[in-house]
Amino acid sequence: MLLRGIAFFTDSHARKNVTVFDTTLRDGEQTPGIAFTVEQKIEIARQLSQIGVHAIEAGFPASSKAEKETVTAIKSLGLDAKVCGLARATKNDVDTCLDCKVDMVHVFIPTSDVQRENTINKTRKEVLGITADIIGYIRKRSDLCMFSAMDATRTDWDYLIEVFRTAADAGATIINVPDTVGVISPSAMKTLITRINREVNCPIDVHCHNDFGLAVANTIAAVEAGASQVQVTVNGLGERAGNADLAQTVMIMESMYGIRTGITTERLVETSRLISRFSGLAIPPVQPVVGENVFSHESGIHSHGILKNAATFEPGIMTPEMVGHRRRLTLGKHVGRHAVRQMLADVHIDPTDPQLDGIIEKVKAIANRGKRVTDADLYEIAETIMGIELNNKIFNLEDIAIMTGNHVIPTASVKAKVNGKEHVFSAVGNGPVDAALNAILGITPAKLVLKEFNIEAISGGSDAMCHVTIAVEDEHGRIFDASGSGDDIVLSSVEAMVNAVNLINRAR
Repeated sequence: MLLRGIAFFTDSHARKNVTVFDTTLRDGEQTPGIAFTVEQKIEIARQLSQIGVHAIEAGFPASSKAEKETVTAIKSLGLDAKVCGLARATKNDVDTCLDCKVDMVHVFIPTSDVQRENTINKTRKEVLGITADIIGYIRKRSDLCMFSAMDATRTDWDYLIEVFRTAADAGATIINVPDTVGVISPSAMKTLITRINREVNCPIDVHCHNDFGLAVANTIAAVEAGASQVQVTVNGLGERAGNADLAQTVMIMESMYGIRTGITTERLVETSRLISRFSGLAIPPVQPVVGENVFSHESGIHSHGILKNAATFEPGIMTPEMVGHRRRLTLGKHVGRHAVRQMLADVHIDPTDPQLDGIIEKVKAIANRGKRVTDADLYEIAETIMGIELNNKIFNLEDIAIMTGNHVIPTASVKAKVNGKEHVFSAVGNGPVDAALNAILGITPAKLVLKEFNIEAISGGSDAMCHVTIAVEDEHGRIFDASGSGDDIVLSSVEAMVNAVNLINRAR
């Protein structure tokens, strides 16, 4: 296939349409340290259905009473996505799934010798019998049955084919090939799926783990070989190193292969951030597709190219708008003239060439000391070198009071003048800093979203000076950096937020 002048290799077996099966609520929650609340699971399920996920594995109902109740609650939402429950190859597990009224029962049994002998202590022949019996039992009670041969990629392939044929003959509506411990290579996965596709008359799904960083690559290799469904999690959550990431898998299929997944890709960043907030696991800036750095540019050569044509240093076939992202020019020791001039022009600052040289020299000097240079720093540097003062602050903090304690919900009250008019607002938060920032955001004239918060100590001891850096997004999707320093974490955070608010106003 030729796309925008770039050749991408596809396979004649690859599907034109592939459905997405999300297991964030089941395998994703098995990430060590993660436990979603019922309310969070319901919101996640709604989000996944809204973006077009075909099937949602809502949980493992037989694992606990609470899990059963949660799966039942998700099924009762009336989502467009099919709701699936996981079950071991026992009638009790299956009945528990069916009690939840799920659309699909996902039943699994170990098939590799190492798992079969050490977990269920069954012979190969016994596993074949159990497989036929349990699928037959499910199909008498449900229209949809997924069968997984657990640890399929470490199972003897001749025997694996026999297991899958047994499952298909018993009525499985789709068979899943799990790379349970993430040990197969993409070339081997392609060979395996090609063989299964040729020898077993049943749609194929794949579930890949990321122990060697190959989950997405193995998933795509399976699609090339004829798999019609992929199992993924948001942000690649899952046991050990996690699973194939939803955003990466979807965008590779959509952009590089022209495969339709039905996913509303413009909501991928939004979905990733939702899961990050609920899981407590930050999205690495370099996370493909959804990370903050994916469409950020610092290098002078890169920024110059981007300003002329975004395709110079971006894939082109994946734009920030396609995934719900925004393009950014950032400051650092590699920054160039074109980027700095553009960033200053955005806030109506127009330095002469010699002034611009001085501004860039100062920015690079700060960056070379290992310090992050924020947008606010840039404008202050420009004002100093140009000998100007931009008196366009709309937000002037007059007073702030914080109440917190071990038996008190952290609460902040703020009094400030906004555009010359006095405002008083109170807000609660997860801590005093969160409460204070929420209070400030509550009286800003435009809707702003805190995207990033970083704090570092710049001296030692319990009375250490701290430096707070934040990134705030305005209603147009533009992101601005600002900072604050002092010996009080709350007040330093407040200073950074006030600086950001005034910075955004300057750019209007």
